[in-house]
Amino acid sequence: MIFAVARNRLMNLRRDRAAFVLAFVLPVAFFTIFAAIFSGSGRSSTRKVSLIVVDEDQSAGSQRFVDGLKAEAGLSVGMKPGEETDPKGPYYTAASAEQAVRKGEAPVALIIPKGFGERPIAFGPDAPRVSLKLLSDSADPIAPQVVNGLVQKVAMTSMPSALARTGMGEVDRWSGGLTPEQKARMETALGELDKESARPRATAGASANAGGIVAVDVRDIVGEKKRNPTVTFYAAGLGVMFLLFSASGAGGALIEEAESGTLDRILSTRVSMTTLLAGKLVYLAGVGVVQLVLMFVWGALFFGVDLAHHVPGFVVMAVATAVATSTFGLLLASICKSRMQLVAVANLSILLMSAIGGSFYPRFLMSEKLQRFGLLTINAWAIDGFQKVFWRDEPLVSVWPQALVLTGLGVLFFMVARRVARRWETT
Repeated sequence: MIFAVARNRLMNLRRDRAAFVLAFVLPVAFFTIFAAIFSGSGRSSTRKVSLIVVDEDQSAGSQRFVDGLKAEAGLSVGMKPGEETDPKGPYYTAASAEQAVRKGEAPVALIIPKGFGERPIAFGPDAPRVSLKLLSDSADPIAPQVVNGLVQKVAMTSMPSALARTGMGEVDRWSGGLTPEQKARMETALGELDKESARPRATAGASANAGGIVAVDVRDIVGEKKRNPTVTFYAAGLGVMFLLFSASGAGGALIEEAESGTLDRILSTRVSMTTLLAGKLVYLAGVGVVQLVLMFVWGALFFGVDLAHHVPGFVVMAVATAVATSTFGLLLASICKSRMQLVAVANLSILLMSAIGGSFYPRFLMSEKLQRFGLLTINAWAIDGFQKVFWRDEPLVSVWPQALVLTGLGVLFFMVARRVARRWETT
């Protein structure tokens, strides 16, 4: 009897597609996504950090230093805006590099000031000091640490003669002076060292050692005046995910109306299917906007989210996000044939989109391939738009790509839902 009961439950599981998907498909899908996200953490190959470099020194030493940075496997060095499409364009300046970091085009920028090539290090408190300037965006807290460590490594491997000359100068200063013969022999040895350091060599993996002999002044130019910067990210990420869940659940009323016969009675009146879907869209989008308002007001009251200075951008992104999520819920309801099927499909699709789109884990920490794949989701576009508004303080016009994509997705989902819903008009 025990095995008979177990066999009966197994047969029920096979017939219940929703339970089958939640039990076997969803765990495997989540494992695949997070394995893809973290698969590189145990290997020497890591995600490349995009680094803008501005060489104000323009010396032979600084050029060797830049070449060493370019040779690092953990860095993707850019010295010109749009370098891949326009290699003959102008180089970054300190001002344009700072602006690029503010806009999120790169997480860090390194400014090499004049005099660095001749004196990359300084001995003693009274010695002249030339510090590299590292401009960072703390939305990606890992990138500045990685770059800082690699700067120390590259300085020692690509500029050994400059380091040695600085040390020789200090020896000459404090030892009473080197003889001409000693200086000549040192210059000969340093010349050979220059030739050796100029040869290309394979580089090891990234090492995020924060300490070193090269002075680096790190400045957070985006988040230095922000309070609780991660709160905005999670307010947007989790807000979009719960909007998708609530929209799919409320959109399931279509299935209940069809099963109870209510839908037939509604369509027998002057109300058409297009009007019915549009009315449900207005309701769902309105509820979605209220949900986002509630979440961000709560964040402003208790966690320091600066909502008061970003109301126009918030309204645009909230409306566009609510339209996209609401029409997605209507699309799922029109495709599914039962409430249980809707539950399975909604849970699977929404959780997968949230994982890939950045609601659970920031996209900038994912591989470049997963970041591009995440742009297929509502979550990614909504989070990017809210980040532009609240984190980067960009003007309202800057969010038009995100608002346009979300609105376009809403129109597409509504059109497909309307076409699929024709099956209820013919029954």
